[in-house]
Amino acid sequence: MSTILELKHLKKNFGQIEVLKDVNLKIEKGEVASIIGPSGSGKSTMLRCINLLEEPTGGDILYHDKSILTKGYDLCQYRSRVGMVFQSFNLFENMTVLENCIIAQVKVHGINRDDASKTALKYLESVGMLDRKDAKPSQLSGGQKQRVAIARALCMNPEVLLFDEPTSALDPQLVGEVLEVMTDLAKSGMTMIVVTHEMDFARDVSNRVCFMDKGVIVEENSPHELFENPKEERTKEFLQRFIK
Repeated sequence: MSTILELKHLKKNFGQIEVLKDVNLKIEKGEVASIIGPSGSGKSTMLRCINLLEEPTGGDILYHDKSILTKGYDLCQYRSRVGMVFQSFNLFENMTVLENCIIAQVKVHGINRDDASKTALKYLESVGMLDRKDAKPSQLSGGQKQRVAIARALCMNPEVLLFDEPTSALDPQLVGEVLEVMTDLAKSGMTMIVVTHEMDFARDVSNRVCFMDKGVIVEENSPHELFENPKEERTKEFLQRFIK
């Protein structure tokens, strides 16, 4: 397997608060890595650093062995290859579902609108949202918005998708439809980093699970090993709240 992303001694401070202390992580092509841990452990901040929505305080982020923190690095191109799906959807409210999926293709990749539209329709169909292509986000449920957000990210032909707690803003009955789309993506071979509180997804769909706490990755292993035989006391304590 080839390494796509690597975090090396990643640090992030907000003022005097050290949110990420020393994070080291390698992501291989085709891997689904779930990041679990208590709120405030640094999971979402790590993802936002990977996409440079937050600038790291220290350490490095390598994409195909090249540092994305190097001066002059093409961040626009990088972000089109490393897509992100947010917990709050981040759709453009004044645009239709179809337009939401077209605009970045045209603006970032310079694709003509006809080709962008064909790509958008393909991915909207893949997430079960083709019949709502002319709707505005305000006319959609949370689960539908999140499926559109996933389709929009896929339209950019990403090599990696980052998911920041994609089901946390959803009513419980809507969670399943989003997890189903994500499971299908995992089966298709998409490389994914998923910050999640959905322990069933982490256990059943991931290739690897990383437990974060207090700004570091405390433990990482296969889902079976981490859930059935955690080595670290902090991991055991966390899992006891979820696994009965």
